[in-house]
Amino acid sequence: MDGSSELERLRAKYGEAGGGDIHDPAFRRVAAEQFQGERRKLPYSDVATFMGLPYLAGGIDADAFAALDIAVLGVPMDLGVTNRAGCRLGPRAVRQIERIGPFEHGLGIAPTTMVKAADIGDVPFRSRFDLVSCHADIEEHLRAVVSAGVIPLSVGGDHSISQSILRAVGEKRPVGMIHIDAHCDTSGPYEGSRFHHGGPFRQAVLDGVIDPRRTIQIGIRGGAEYLWEFSRDSGMTVIHADEFARMGVEAVIAESRRVAGDGPTYLTFDIDSLDPAFAPGTGTPEIGGLTSLQALMLLRGLGGIDFVGGDLVEVAPQYDATTNTAQAGAQVLFTIFSLLALAVEARRSSTSARKG
Repeated sequence: MDGSSELERLRAKYGEAGGGDIHDPAFRRVAAEQFQGERRKLPYSDVATFMGLPYLAGGIDADAFAALDIAVLGVPMDLGVTNRAGCRLGPRAVRQIERIGPFEHGLGIAPTTMVKAADIGDVPFRSRFDLVSCHADIEEHLRAVVSAGVIPLSVGGDHSISQSILRAVGEKRPVGMIHIDAHCDTSGPYEGSRFHHGGPFRQAVLDGVIDPRRTIQIGIRGGAEYLWEFSRDSGMTVIHADEFARMGVEAVIAESRRVAGDGPTYLTFDIDSLDPAFAPGTGTPEIGGLTSLQALMLLRGLGGIDFVGGDLVEVAPQYDATTNTAQAGAQVLFTIFSLLALAVEARRSSTSARKG
């Protein structure tokens, strides 16, 4: 076909077409969820929920809750920080980011068309001042989510929240874990408290809710290496940020898949895994970290793992004049949501095959 004929073909197909006229069948299914005629929903209107998900008033007490596959929830608590506070504002900052989704091009899916999901609000805390009671509230709330058969996707908050989330997610059996962070977070109690963001995963192992042999920690760096001996002693796999650079993304993906194996796995992402050039709005920034592209490529390579929950933590927007950190956090959270949707779909297919 010569150039003029090709131009005529394109004019005939697209010349009078509107923005909602999509021809590719897969893309057309996504567009059908986004367009009302020629109109698209304003991304900056209405109450801010993550990704524009429906807000489920009443949360876990709502009648519609049990029908969900995935529940997005905020955990606005930062009483466990050891440096700069402020990530209690992280859930709100991430929810306010516009134009997240609907299509995850690296995975080739529109996750909200695959699963039933809602934003169920925040964990209700009895006291904003009491660290111990906050963790009890997190565990109780997450246990209700997990007991209903709903997969939790949590937005923190400081990384100590993962300890109590894992007590709910791993209550019936220890889970594997893919942990992307600047810090291993496997130190011991400080000043009489085991609830701090430097030690949730030591405690999770000792609680019997994660399997250290199926745990990989990626992006580790900084001057706190002397605190992380528990990671190696317990059998965790640790990939430092400089090792990540030498290995390359594909090799790290392969190692992550090997370590996680076929069993149920939790995914936790600390925004300080990114270099501060990409995510300055966090309490414990460490230079020499991952780029935002490396992080997304890594996550997209984890499709097909049996994920049973995930979280994004440590976004502290007041240290970020450009919203870059919240932007990165929201995109990471969307990709994690996509991985959870793939896991839900795989379990459905497995169940159907067994019934067949």
